[in-house]
Amino acid sequence: SFQELISERKIVPDNVYLKVIGEIIGFPFIDIEKIAIDEKILRELPEEAIRHYQFIAFGLSGNTLQVGMTDPENEEAIEALRFITQRKGYSLEIYLISEAGFKKVIHDYENVERKVKEALTEVEKQLPNQIKKREGFIFAEPIVAEAPISKIVGVIIRYAIESKASDIHIEPLDNTIKIRFRIDGDLHALLYIKKEFLSQIVTRIKILCRMKIDEQRVPQDGRFHVILDNRKIDFRVSTFPTANGEKIVLRILDPTISVEDLAGLGLVGRNLNIVKKCLSIPYGMVLSSGPTGSGKTTTLYTILKLLNTEDVNIVSLEDPVEYFIEGINQSQIMPEIGYTFATGLRHILRQDPDIILVGEIRDSETASLSVHAALTGHLVLSSIHTNDAFGIVPRLIDMGVEKYLIPSTLSIGIAQRLTRRLCSFCRQELEPPADIKNLIINALKSVSDKEAANYQIDFEKLKSRFVIYKATGCKECGGKGTKGRIGIFETFELTPQLEEVIISKPTESKMKEELFRQGMITMFQDGLLKVLAGQIEINELLRVAKVSY
Repeated sequence: SFQELISERKIVPDNVYLKVIGEIIGFPFIDIEKIAIDEKILRELPEEAIRHYQFIAFGLSGNTLQVGMTDPENEEAIEALRFITQRKGYSLEIYLISEAGFKKVIHDYENVERKVKEALTEVEKQLPNQIKKREGFIFAEPIVAEAPISKIVGVIIRYAIESKASDIHIEPLDNTIKIRFRIDGDLHALLYIKKEFLSQIVTRIKILCRMKIDEQRVPQDGRFHVILDNRKIDFRVSTFPTANGEKIVLRILDPTISVEDLAGLGLVGRNLNIVKKCLSIPYGMVLSSGPTGSGKTTTLYTILKLLNTEDVNIVSLEDPVEYFIEGINQSQIMPEIGYTFATGLRHILRQDPDIILVGEIRDSETASLSVHAALTGHLVLSSIHTNDAFGIVPRLIDMGVEKYLIPSTLSIGIAQRLTRRLCSFCRQELEPPADIKNLIINALKSVSDKEAANYQIDFEKLKSRFVIYKATGCKECGGKGTKGRIGIFETFELTPQLEEVIISKPTESKMKEELFRQGMITMFQDGLLKVLAGQIEINELLRVAKVSY
């Protein structure tokens, strides 16, 4: 910096130079190195804010907090400082300080950090030994700081990645902070930290994401990344104001966890063959349906990766962009500035695309534009909220799409859910109760022997030895009995017979009648076949999928 250059070359004494600068900019210079700062005053400002903005509280005169800044003209720092002090009821008195003085005071900050170090020790005590012993974990540049609060955040992030968690929830309660991880779809409370460190942890994460640390009244979104074993892991961060303080959720986006092929998603037999067809069709719509968290985006990304070759131009509109895929032009919509799926689609068509990904069809305008794009020779992939595949066509009609346009545009419909996958190391055979056995037999009556063979199931052998599997738990799965997740699917393709149904009477009941005639495998049937194959526990399937046969 210019301060450091002046100091190094000894052009003029630091104090003389800074006194002059202070008079010019209107902030008096003070030699902070000569001031004995009370520890309580030091703690008036959050540690992460101190290090990031280079300001420090050194005195309190009545109700006026005296703060030294290396750059008092930094508007962002001033804004953050005013917010912090106003919440505490202080007025401000700002001074110019030297960078050398600031660095010296930071060294003395260790006394203030003593209690935070104790908190770090408590956090590490709660972690499993295998996490504590791990070495070689390297953070990206934004997380290099040695401050204990940074270490606490780093330990939480490291443990979440090691646990293959998909989300980290930092939740303020009355007297403590609860840290929960979502692993294989379920939330687990794993860590507890003293409530007094909430503001510092929140500030640290906000700084990583370049959020406004002085804004606590409204939700904010941001991103940052870490480097682990030479792979980049992204974090999508959301803050949410609650009565007990700001809650933070970090979505972990690890590209190495994403599935590289369709079979790895859980697509088998007829379902797999139908979805594979979308890799060869040059235009039309491929719609994936299901509730939030059902794996729709992962399925669409997997299809996109397989379609991503040098000879095609792929453009996406997403909210938000979850995984960055090299070779694909990904764009994040921003409704707050008028950049919606609909407005983005209009511009995308001017980008000469071959394949378009629309994150979600939410309204009639987006539906109409997506249909128009498919009609004009583009392959359009998108998601839509329906309970099952049978509801996709009625939902499009509800959104105002003319039913005569649907057969010309909709190529493939997919519906799915995510279920916990049984650990292959410790699963145990179980003879099911009579009611469960009868349920399975009745539900699979319409499934052919050939289709069952795709799941490695022999119906003839089941007649003499009918077994399913249950979760037990071992060291490979951390005692849970499950390891990872697998999808259950139902799919359909547009056939001439289905086109007639859509043109004449496209109700869900008529759709079901025709699709069952064609041999459709429902999500529940797909799940039952995976129960017999030892991939899913029956109770897990009944929890996730309704009986639909």
